[in-house]
Parts: sequence; C-alpha cells; structure tokens
Amino acid sequence: QVHLVESGGGLVQAGGSLRLSCAASGSICRINAMGWYRQAPGKQRELVARIISGGNTNYGDSVKGRFTISRDNAENAVYLQMSSLKPEDTAVYYCNFDVGIVNARYWGQGTQVTVSS
Repeated sequence: QVHLVESGGGLVQAGGSLRLSCAASGSICRINAMGWYRQAPGKQRELVARIISGGNTNYGDSVKGRFTISRDNAENAVYLQMSSLKPEDTAVYYCNFDVGIVNARYWGQGTQVTVSS
C-alpha cells in the first residue's frame, strides 16, 4: 500500500557530499516519522537519522554534524544531506516511514553509497 523509492546514492570520494531522496507513494493518511538507516556488509542495520512528526530529529553518533535529515510533507518525501563523507559511511542506505495510527513501518529498497578513500 505504501511504496518508498530511494535515489541519490553513488560513488563519491572521501570528503565529498551526496544527497539522498526518498519519496513515498500510495495511501498515506498520517506520517508519524521518517528516517534513514544504513547497513554495511557484515554489520547490523543502524540508525542514521530520524525525524518525527513535530520536526525533532535524532542522529546516529557517527554522523552527527555531517548529515542532515529534512522532509517535505507535501511531497511525502524525506532527504538526507551527507557531507564530509568518510569511507566508513559506505553502506546501503534505507529510508523508512512510520505511518498511520498503528505506526506501520515501511522501508525502501535501499540505495548504495560508496565512499572511496
């Protein structure tokens, strides 16, 4: 019912920047939160950034000061501006929406970010 599509991943050199986008389609009556998570090979999926309905944000410790999450509620979209990228940022990045009165969690398919040293 809710489909999320990420874009913006790619290959970038250390110190560079990328902007990830995620747009939702389908029947959405309420978005409680939006977020970005990432998973590197052999590692668990970890929180990158999250923004809740009131606009408050949370960031993983490893990205604080370098990444910024933002949203466009009118477009049902969430963005992740990534700056000062490091090789350890290399991962598949997934967006998620928490939707509806039961707070159902939807995930995108992931977009690869590779940072070369």
